[in-house]
Amino acid sequence: MGIDLALIWAIIILFGILMYVVMDGFDLGIGILYLFVTGKEDRDVMMNTVAPVWDGNETWLVLGGAGLLAAFPLAYSVILSAFMLPLIFMLLGLIFRGVAFEFRFKAPAHRRHLWDKAFICGSIAATFFQGVTLGAYIHGINVVNRSYAGGALDWLSSFSIFTGLGLIVAYALLGCTWLILKTQGPLQDRMLQLARPLTLALLAVIVALSIWTPLTHSDIAQRWFSLPNLFWFAPVPLLVLLAVYFLLRSLNNRPHAAPFLLTLALVFLGYSGLGISVWPNIIPPDISIWDASGPLQSQGFTLVGALLIVPLILMYTAWSYYVFRGKVTAQDGYH
Repeated sequence: MGIDLALIWAIIILFGILMYVVMDGFDLGIGILYLFVTGKEDRDVMMNTVAPVWDGNETWLVLGGAGLLAAFPLAYSVILSAFMLPLIFMLLGLIFRGVAFEFRFKAPAHRRHLWDKAFICGSIAATFFQGVTLGAYIHGINVVNRSYAGGALDWLSSFSIFTGLGLIVAYALLGCTWLILKTQGPLQDRMLQLARPLTLALLAVIVALSIWTPLTHSDIAQRWFSLPNLFWFAPVPLLVLLAVYFLLRSLNNRPHAAPFLLTLALVFLGYSGLGISVWPNIIPPDISIWDASGPLQSQGFTLVGALLIVPLILMYTAWSYYVFRGKVTAQDGYH
């Protein structure tokens, strides 16, 4: 039996997207949480918690996109054609946020509030359109003769808008629990107050999507409730409830890393639910990873590079988080 390069590349791309959601999720969440924190010193601390590491987060997004082009060119062309507008809006949000991130520390005091607003708007826009793209992807893509056959606004629906709003809640909770981990004093107390309603809101979003998705997508309902997929999916709702229970319970004490780790567990469970919903299709509803895969020579050649690059990215990421571990205070400057 030969090596299934399409399967290996699918795993690499899924891993890269998951790492992006985890790494950039709390980063974007901090921008969203600026809405709830108005003090200059607290905002400085919030930004300083991610200042040393945020630049490398988009590396995983680039890896996912480049891997999709190299291994699944059909999926790359169809997905980018279908979601060109929301992806452009997402990238504009990321660019706007990145510029605001750098300029905020250099702006005069009387103009800093403008860059704060830019940071908030960029973070919300990038998050919202990521969620919209996700919802439209789950909804399915109209493909005829291996080309996108839909319209420019097919991605826009009540379902995709709801997933966009739901992702804002998820990233806000990630950012909130990250700040519980990285800060102390009044700012940490404020995040502890916000974490409980955000957790309950995220649970409501998960429940709503869990009901809405199979009701409006018969193919996904069939995949969820058919054997053997049912055995894979059945533990997910229970694990979500357990994660929420322990997350809420951890907020009653003076927590450190537990809320953040449990929020990561919720994100992973939601991601696994998405995987179960569409697998093995890479272009929903019916084009699999094998149907969309590129030439084996291209997949094999680029796989060699990926197997060299991915460990380097992991080592760099782990080292940067290790170096900048610990609490962040107002005295910690941005360099």
